[in-house]
Amino acid sequence: MTEIYRTTITEAGPLAISFITEGMFVTFGTEAPDALREFCFIVSPAKTTATIEVGHRLVIDGRSFSITAIGDVAQRNLDALGHVTVNVDGASNSKLGGAIHIGAGAYPPAPVVGSVLVIEAP
Repeated sequence: MTEIYRTTITEAGPLAISFITEGMFVTFGTEAPDALREFCFIVSPAKTTATIEVGHRLVIDGRSFSITAIGDVAQRNLDALGHVTVNVDGASNSKLGGAIHIGAGAYPPAPVVGSVLVIEAP
């Protein structure tokens, strides 16, 4: 696998982890608006080095999840703002332009401050 994106969670809003129970989590870069910070995992600045595609892997602290769908502006938002909504539903189509969908089965990801997020291409 080739690493095409890597960042670290530097902060977590007080409600960020609660979204995991709803089957999603949200990242945003250090410039996140105050109104959104409480819902987001704040990540260090990073940019992708290749196009994110279905079948790539999102790796969180060494746990690997298959990317099953990508919204049409997800990569642009990730590169420009550090912002993406990760839906843990294994969907094959993204209804939201800024979302990445992953399959996780019975064990969803559990990001925390200090977690490393990586996207890998085959």
